[in-house]
Amino acid sequence: MRHSLTQVIKCNCSICSRMGALRWGIAPDRFRLLTSPEDMATYTFGKQTIKHRFCPKCGIHTFAEGVRLGSPIVVVNARCLEGVELSSLPVKPFDGRSL
Repeated sequence: MRHSLTQVIKCNCSICSRMGALRWGIAPDRFRLLTSPEDMATYTFGKQTIKHRFCPKCGIHTFAEGVRLGSPIVVVNARCLEGVELSSLPVKPFDGRSL
């Protein structure tokens, strides 16, 4: 599981491609939420196994929580991270439309 931000994933599914998210997966114990969880909204779809968290005021999708290969994971939208030069990171494509 990735802990340092050395690349991002660009998914082509209908949701990710429209929101323009660049994803970065980390272990939940490496994730620190600075906003109160009560101030976040949650969206689920399909099998409803992934909790997509977003700001209810502005609609920005900040991260998601789920399970990958049997382990919990947090997937951060790297576009929401301050001080990150996204153009310097390799982008790995992911074919989410085929799932």
